[in-house]
Order: sequence, then structure tokens, then C-alpha cells
Amino acid sequence: MLISLVAVAPLLAQGFRGRGGVSMEPNVAYDGRFTFVRLRYDGRSEGWSYDYPAMERHFMKVIKEITTVGPVVEGSNIHYFDDPQLTHFPIAYLSEPGYWEMNDSEAAGLRNYILKGGFLIVDDFMGREWYNFEEKMRRVLPDARIVPMDVSHPIFDSFFRLKSLEMTYPNRPNIQAEFHGIFEDNDPNKRLMVIINYNNDIGDYMEWSNDDLYPVNLTNDAYKFAVNYVTYGLTH
Repeated sequence: MLISLVAVAPLLAQGFRGRGGVSMEPNVAYDGRFTFVRLRYDGRSEGWSYDYPAMERHFMKVIKEITTVGPVVEGSNIHYFDDPQLTHFPIAYLSEPGYWEMNDSEAAGLRNYILKGGFLIVDDFMGREWYNFEEKMRRVLPDARIVPMDVSHPIFDSFFRLKSLEMTYPNRPNIQAEFHGIFEDNDPNKRLMVIINYNNDIGDYMEWSNDDLYPVNLTNDAYKFAVNYVTYGLTH
């Protein structure tokens, strides 16, 4: 099944900047609807903002068109890890964890969010960036095991039935994507709390989905993974 990308309106000309100086919109007030939440960290990199806000606009329009979720399409939120408002929202997205920086309060905030039922999507990192991500994740969940995922897990059949996890990093066909997870109590039969897209960047595929920058099959795969993540996160 191909997702129609033609109907996703261009947003890059609206004056928002996601790289080299982040211009942020006001957060959407909580009203019970599904709202896309992006996590923010301070430090030497603005990688947390990459693909913002075009990616979330495109993605939420697809969610609205093909599911019954009824998301906020016209806006999205950015929260720090220890923002008390974060717990209003069931799913959060973290970009570029290879440059993730975090203090003790933020580590405790994200730990609280995940353990209370929040679902974390980690995206857009590759190669040696894994080591920084893993070090930070160990501070958040010291006892967690990060395990490889395979296509048999229900997250890959929660909306679209994915037959394969074969995917490559944007414009890097030699870099094969990997999918990892963290489970509640380290038990693969319990809730998946964190899904990790390593050597992959589904956000970039979605950001440029109406500009023919990437092959349509990979762009559609990115949307399928993302839709499945939201479906799983809202039902577990």
C-alpha cells in the first residue's frame, strides 16, 4: 500500500528554520487530541530540531488522512525532558541522539515519562553516534537492555503489516538501517517502551516527501514505520 504524498502541502516556504538557528512556533495547548511532541536538548548541537517543522506537519497530515486518530495537524510541541507538561502526551520523538546532552533533572524527567507509560521514538543517528546515545540512555534507564528488533514484533504489524525491516539511511545506500528496542522489565513479552531507528532517519524522508528528494519506496516505508509507531504507542 502506497501512501499518497502528493496531497501533503509544501511547508518549507513558511519561514521556519530547523537547522542553523531554530525558529520555534508556540506549543499547542493540550486538548486531548494527539499532538506530535519533539524533545529538546541544549548544547553544542541543534540536531534535536532537524526536519522541524515540515516533518511533523507532513506526518500528521498522513495520520489524519489514513487513521482515525484525529491529530493536531496545524501545530506541534517542543518540550525539554523534565518539562512537567510532557506527561500529557503519550509519544515523544528524539532526533540526533548522537549529540544529545542532558543534566540529572532531564534524565530523571525522561525516566519518569517512560516508566509511567510514555513511548519514545529515537531517530536520525548513525555510526559512532551510537556511543553517545547509549551513554545517555544508560543514565535514563540504568538497568535497561537495548536489544535488536525483528519484523515479528507487533509494532511492525500495528497498522501496516511490514514484511521486512530492510531500509537504508538517506542518500547512504550502503548503510543498512537497524531497529533496536527497550522493553519494560527487559521482558520482550511486555510493553516496548523505546523504539530506536539506528543508521536511519525516517524524519528526513518525511520532511522531504513532497520534493522528490528520495526514492518513493523509501519515503513510503518511512511513513509506514512512523504510522506503526504511533499506533503502537497509543494502544500499549
